[in-house]
Amino acid sequence: MTNSLILFALQASSTEAKGGLFDFNATLPLMALQFLVLTFVLNFVFYKPVSNILDERDEYIRNSLTTASASLLRANELTKKYEHELAESKKQAQDIIKESQKDAQQVVSIKIKEAQQDGEKLISEASYQLNIQKEQALKTLENQVDTLSDQIKSKLLKS
Repeated sequence: MTNSLILFALQASSTEAKGGLFDFNATLPLMALQFLVLTFVLNFVFYKPVSNILDERDEYIRNSLTTASASLLRANELTKKYEHELAESKKQAQDIIKESQKDAQQVVSIKIKEAQQDGEKLISEASYQLNIQKEQALKTLENQVDTLSDQIKSKLLKS
């Protein structure tokens, strides 16, 4: 019985060795070699060029972002500079306007004072002329009164 069991185990082991899940013969190293060759070929033909293109693209994107950031910073600086210059220009314009208004007010006040002085001169000259004419009229009137009184006197004395 022992012999038959051993024989049965040998037959079972010989049947399992043939056609099992893995056959350890010359095809396994050949498949491994094919896998390695395919891996190297794909690496050199496909993966390296694609990875190079992706690396170049990443570098291009990084450079573009850096350039864009630098341009944005420059634009912000220029904007601040121009806003500051604009504010300064507005301030200077306001100062010039205030100064011009002040000068114009001074000129107007000077012209008004001159006009008042000229008016006062004209009034005083007119008053002076009127006084002179009044004096002359009074002298003439006195002379006429004297003449008339002399005539009245002479007529009264003649009569």
